[in-house]
This record gives sequence, structure tokens and C-alpha cells, in this order.
Amino acid sequence: MGNRLYCSWLAMILLGLAISPSAHADPNALWKIIDSRCTPHQRVGMGPAPCALVQEEQGFAILKDLTGPSQYLLLPTARVTGIEDPKILSAGAPNYFAEAWANRHFTEQRLRLPLPREDISLAVNSAYGRSQNQLHIHIDCVRADVAEMLRAQDAKIGSTWYKLNLPPKLHPYLARRISGETLDKVNPFTLVAARDQAGQMMGRQTIVVVGARFNDGTAGFYILDGEASLVGLDSGSGEELQDHTCAIAAGK
Repeated sequence: MGNRLYCSWLAMILLGLAISPSAHADPNALWKIIDSRCTPHQRVGMGPAPCALVQEEQGFAILKDLTGPSQYLLLPTARVTGIEDPKILSAGAPNYFAEAWANRHFTEQRLRLPLPREDISLAVNSAYGRSQNQLHIHIDCVRADVAEMLRAQDAKIGSTWYKLNLPPKLHPYLARRISGETLDKVNPFTLVAARDQAGQMMGRQTIVVVGARFNDGTAGFYILDGEASLVGLDSGSGEELQDHTCAIAAGK
């Protein structure tokens, strides 16, 4: 058992060295923006800038990402390092995914058009697929080929986890569906943590939520759970399923 644990630990160290994204000069840059600028500005009546929104009582802020015309980030206003942080699963923790979905209108406003729910996605990268040590949920369009594959597999994706490989790199994901217009009653973090041993390896997980209009016409979501792995040099970056050019919105 000891040797297996050591080998697993060593493998993940090597994974981080092999496939981690290029680090920003300061991996705490996002936290500093929230803690030193957005939240203090809001408290003294200066507005949330440079954030688009600060909801300190609800525990989150919305910030325009530098990449892409329509990408926004939801960040906790408290210090939460990432998907592996146990505070995410603690009693009374905000449902960050629900808040991100409720604030997808920022993406629509930047694009100057309403988007059907199936064009919008939310993504959190693993500890090995991120460059910032403050939890952030990417809010942006889903890749058109990912949306097409999910629609094609709709009949097979149910209330239990179903394995499929998704473009652009055909990395493996487990998918399941959730019904409902919002995520108010479902927290994808707790849903993934409850899956077998995933709760013991949350740092390796990446979660993507894609809005859905199922083939029976009802509204819901596809919850996608990927995992960082040396196989295929998969960094566990679910953000790969998003399109930061938002090509899916063209012509709408």
C-alpha cells in the first residue's frame, strides 16, 4: 500500500511538471484583484471595478477575463484555492456553479444577443490544469462540436455516469444529466465528490456544466467530470470544452 501511494504521489508530481499550463508571473493575481481592489472598492461605495459585480454577502464576484470577447470568471470573495479546497464542500458553502449560471447574462451582454442555454458552459480546471490559485469558474460559450456530440449522445446520458470522449483532444469524461432551469438545487462540486473515489481526489477533477435542452424538450444540464492523468498528458482542463471565440453564436 505504501509503495502504491508513493507511486501515485510521484506520478501526479510528474504530471504537474509535464502538462501544467504556463504559470502566470503571479499565481495569486486573481485573488489580489478580488481582495485588494474589487471588494474594497465595493465596500466604500466606489462600485465593483475592475470586477463587473461583487456580491460579498453571497460570497462571489464576477470578473471579465482577458481572454476572448465574452468570457467571464466567477470567483469567491473569500480565499478558496481551487477545486481541491475543502471549503467548497463545507456546510453552508455557496453554490458557486448556481451563481455562475445565474450570471451568464454578462456573456450575453458582451455578445449583444441572448443565447440558448445549450450554447453556454461553465468550467473549473483541475489543480494541474490551472495557472491561478484562487477558485474561478469560466463562463463562456461551449465548443460547437462538443454541443453536437452531447446532443447526439442525449439518449445515453442519464442519471448515472456515462463515459464518453470529447473534442478537441478526445479526453475521457463522465457525463450525467440534471433536470431543471437552474442549478439552485444541485451543486456539481458535491455531485462529483460523491462519485466513487472522486471526493478523495478532488484536485485531479475538472468539472464542466453545459446547459441543455433535452430531446424531450425539457431544460437541464449536462454535468461532465474529467480527471488529470498521465495517459494522454491530460491536465484535467475542462476549459478545453469551451470556445473563447464563441463561434457557436455566429448567425444567431
